[in-house]
Amino acid sequence: MPFVALLTGVFLLGIADSMVNSYIVLFGADVVGLTPLQIGVWSSVLAVGGITISWWLGRLFDRRPARAYTIVVILLGAAGYLLLSRVQSYLALLLMAATVLAAMGAAFPQLFALARAVLGEGTAGQRSAPLLRSAWSLAWAVGPLLGALVLSRGGYSWLFWVAAGVFLASALAVLGVPRPGSAAVVSASSGRVPVLLTLSVTLFFTAMFAGSLALPLFVTRVLHQQPASVGVLFSVCAAVEVVATLGLAVVPAGVSQRALILGGFGSFVCYFALTVVSSSMLLLIIGQVLRGVGIAIVGAAGIRYFQDLLAPATGRATTLYANASTAGLLVSGILAGLAVENLGYRAALLLCAVTAALGGLAFTLGSRRPVGRQHTQTAHEPNRGFRSR
Repeated sequence: MPFVALLTGVFLLGIADSMVNSYIVLFGADVVGLTPLQIGVWSSVLAVGGITISWWLGRLFDRRPARAYTIVVILLGAAGYLLLSRVQSYLALLLMAATVLAAMGAAFPQLFALARAVLGEGTAGQRSAPLLRSAWSLAWAVGPLLGALVLSRGGYSWLFWVAAGVFLASALAVLGVPRPGSAAVVSASSGRVPVLLTLSVTLFFTAMFAGSLALPLFVTRVLHQQPASVGVLFSVCAAVEVVATLGLAVVPAGVSQRALILGGFGSFVCYFALTVVSSSMLLLIIGQVLRGVGIAIVGAAGIRYFQDLLAPATGRATTLYANASTAGLLVSGILAGLAVENLGYRAALLLCAVTAALGGLAFTLGSRRPVGRQHTQTAHEPNRGFRSR
């Protein structure tokens, strides 16, 4: 079945992604000897490369839908992680971040665009986003713990090699997805960028990624927890994401998506506020519950919101959302590095809370008009604009 193949591909991609990204900060700091600012710059270079490649492939997908884009970028990323443990030069790390590792960033939006193209614009296509997002969250519940096990037995080399193997398995799963049909005709209005909505997603993920850079160092340096505890926290968050995202798939159509997404922003702000005052693992874990709820709602409902807004331009809609999140990574690298070095870990996390709150405000302003799916148009049908739910 197409959906099973897509679900498997997303799950395996998430497993490998969470295995490496839960510990990439500690790898840079402890093995390569990078400063927080250098790690931030590396993350920003990775983001720029990911935005560029994703934007190009998103437009290409709308003109000529294909599963090959996903497979190629996964293979490039897998090759990059096979080499990563052997690289000690900061310049080489930056070059890899801008090319092969950045290509991996396009796999996520390509999979979601492929799902919408293969499953259609009906109920199955719309529900695919939260269901696939739940597979991604489940992967993040398992991946960090698997990564911790591999890391404790074989070090960072084995961690990256095992992750590369899982990436390859993800690419094989995508081969089971049928080739998508021809591209739908996209109206001119679907290309108008919803600026405030895009800004809100960027701010949300700026807070998320900056927090992800600061949290491992805060937990290990300030609270003096073991590195493996970082994996436990990320896994708790991901487990909550799975439950919350599956819940979104069965939410009645009459429930306001706008209200849900605003609730996600609020939950995320509360997570940072609680983490800042935490002094034990218990409070940190409670904070991760709030974090998981926020990421699930904004992550799953947000993708569907953008796909409905810009339908039938599936590739561009999904890429716009994904690039907004990657832009958050771009900003967060420098932001987190400077904040940690100059203000300290708690102040950096507090700054993340403010950033998430500003994202919620931007979404409130940008979503005042009801957003619905456009009619899919033929070449001879006039533009009728958006229809409300």
